Amino acid sequence: MKTLRIPALSDEPLDAAACFQERWLSQARSCDDDLLLVFSPADHTHRNWRLAAVQELAREAGPRRRVNAVASNNDAAIGEAKDYFAEAPGVTGQYLRLAR
Repeated sequence: MKTLRIPALSDEPLDAAACFQERWLSQARSCDDDLLLVFSPADHTHRNWRLAAVQELAREAGPRRRVNAVASNNDAAIGEAKDYFAEAPGVTGQYLRLAR
């Protein structure tokens, strides 16, 4: 499973979504393995565009590849989530905000 870390984007959800599409979408689409997108933490206003992005990427990639996403700056929590997704072959299109 590959990891694509998305740095902090705009505080405004629409601007952040536009930036993601402009700068990161093509990299996510071109991944040839299962993919974990790692977003920087953001408030609840970013949840919907992030979830929509990961769900559409999962639809495009399926059934051969899976795409999931987390929001965290904690490397240990990200590693645990990556391990979970690697061992859960039926899980795709999910976005999790990690508490740790």
